[in-house]
Amino acid sequence: MGGGMAGLSCATALARRGIASTIFDKGRGPGGRMATRRAEVGGRELRFDHGAQFFTARDDAFIRQCTQWQDAGVIAPWPAAGTGAMVGTPAMNAPLRHMAETLDVRWGQRIDAIYFANGRWSLDSQGDRLDGFTHLVVALPAEQAAVMLEPVATAFAQEAASAVSEPCWAVMALFARPLETPGMAIMGDVIREPGADISWAARNGAKPGRAGDESWVIHASPEYSRALLDQPADAVAQAILARFFAETGAAPADPTHLAAHRWLYAKVQPVAGARSRWDAAMCLGVTGDWLVQPRVEGAWLSGHDLAARIAASLDGAGHSVDTA
Repeated sequence: MGGGMAGLSCATALARRGIASTIFDKGRGPGGRMATRRAEVGGRELRFDHGAQFFTARDDAFIRQCTQWQDAGVIAPWPAAGTGAMVGTPAMNAPLRHMAETLDVRWGQRIDAIYFANGRWSLDSQGDRLDGFTHLVVALPAEQAAVMLEPVATAFAQEAASAVSEPCWAVMALFARPLETPGMAIMGDVIREPGADISWAARNGAKPGRAGDESWVIHASPEYSRALLDQPADAVAQAILARFFAETGAAPADPTHLAAHRWLYAKVQPVAGARSRWDAAMCLGVTGDWLVQPRVEGAWLSGHDLAARIAASLDGAGHSVDTA
C-alpha cells in the first residue's frame, strides 16, 4: 500500500524473488515525493519536478540500482546540483514509472482502512472491501502510516507517530525570457545566510532530458512554509516568488504560469532502528524513508530491506502469497 519509492522498491525486490504483489496508491500515477506536475501553457505541456529535486547514491546496493536505471535511460547525472547528483529523465518520477511498468499497481485507489482476521488482511477502498491478502506492506509517510496502523498494530503506529516531518511549499513558475541568476541550481543558504526563506530554487528546464524552458521550481524553507501553511495557494505562490527574487537578486519578472503545491510531509526526522519493520506473526511490514533517512536513497533502502525480510520469512513455507 503506497506507490512511492519505498513501496515500489519493495514490490520490485519481491518480484525478483518470484513473489507477486498488488500495490494500491491514491495518486494518479507514479510519484510520491518524486512527483512531477504537468501543466498546459499556450497549448504546450510542461513538467515541473515539484517534489524531490535530485538524489545521490552512497550505499553499494543503491549505487548498483542507479547504474541499472542509468543504463535504462531513466536517470541521468545533473552536475549543476553537485557531485553525484542525479535526476529522473525526462521527469523526476521516471525511475518509479520504470519499476511500475512490470508490477500490478492500482493507481487512483485510496485505501481508507485495514483489517486483520484469521490470518488474512482486508482493505477498505472507497466503500469497497478487498479481501484475502496474506501479507500487507504499509509504505506511507509516517503521519499517514500512524493513522492507518493504529487499529491493528499499536506499537508500529506509535513509532510512526513519533516521527516529525517538516512542511514545504513548492512554487512552479514559467517565464518568457531567461532570468539573470547565479546558476542553474541554487541552494538558499548559499544565496544568503542560513535562515533564508528560500531553501532551494532550480531551473527545472535545464535538467537533463528537459525541454530547456525557463521553468523554475522554488522551495520555501520549513520555517517560511509553516508561516504560510494554511494560506491560499495563489497567495503563497506570489509571496514565495517575491522572496525568490529578493534572495537571488534576480530582476523581478512576471511569470506566464505560476502555481504552488503544499507538501505537508516533505522532510522527516527518521526514527532509530532497523531500515524497515516486520511483524512475522501478522505478516505485516512497514517501510519508508522515515525509517532510514529523508532521501530518495533512504526510501529505496527501506523497501529493499523489507522485501528481504518478507522473503526470508517465506523460505520453506510452501504456501502461496498475496501481498498488498
